[in-house]
Amino acid sequence: MTPRAPRAEDRRLHTFERSGLLFDVREDGPGDGPPVVLLHGWPGGASTWDLVAPALAEAGYRTLSPDQRGYSPGARPSGRRAYRMDELVADIIELLDDAALDQVHLVGHDWGGAVAWTLAARFPERVASLTVLSTPHPLALARSLWSSDQILRSSYIGLFQLPVVPESLLLARDATVLRAALRRSGLPGDVADAYGRRQQDPGALSASLAWYRAVPVGSLPAGDVSVPTRFLWGSRDSALGRRAAELTGDHVNGRYRFDLIEGATHWLPELHAGLVAAAVDEHARTSAAPQASAARQAAS
Repeated sequence: MTPRAPRAEDRRLHTFERSGLLFDVREDGPGDGPPVVLLHGWPGGASTWDLVAPALAEAGYRTLSPDQRGYSPGARPSGRRAYRMDELVADIIELLDDAALDQVHLVGHDWGGAVAWTLAARFPERVASLTVLSTPHPLALARSLWSSDQILRSSYIGLFQLPVVPESLLLARDATVLRAALRRSGLPGDVADAYGRRQQDPGALSASLAWYRAVPVGSLPAGDVSVPTRFLWGSRDSALGRRAAELTGDHVNGRYRFDLIEGATHWLPELHAGLVAAAVDEHARTSAAPQASAARQAAS
């Protein structure tokens, strides 16, 4: 009997490994579609993209949504130094290599946006286009601390530096405080509850908070970005203010577009999935198609 050719779904990427850590990945869309990597922020994980990824798949894109370091149960190393930006970026480079992708359309939200900015600045050859939601360029955010109310908006990061206390506070009484804080920031109740449940898994909250705790021991912020970039920011974002959003264009040397979403909160993927998917699609179509080397094509 002649062995059947593997079906497209059999070849989907479900996990990848780096330095002994096992990361979970969600893959959607046609395997030969233009690749889009979707990077989540805190505290949702890959489920952040539950409404965006299917829309992009319907438009013909192959999407890869990893549960990043601290969110994948098999990738929760101890110690805040393990969550430095260098490590977070290296994880995504490993994902691209495992998927045999020389270039991708890169999309990031919240902390995933910070990873996306840094990866695009350090490895522009791996990024065909960059779309960032909510998160200003790290240098713009740093500049805004002293020229706006951003330092007040970011004051919770100081609390997160404390050991044990944030976990005890946020997870008390079935994560009531965490869920309530997420609702106040504009996240729908059902999504806030789902994110709260996720952070109640053993070790999950400490691992996701390690991203914040690694800031004082991390490397310098990302440099300027040269790849085609689109930045979407909601005018009612309670965590990331207007001044940083407006300064972001100063740190993009390539083609750049800033979309101000009036009335939108921080949670653009969850609440404005259609708008986000359309923006990614339009930006990808007007940017160079991702390039794949002959060696990687042969390997895949």
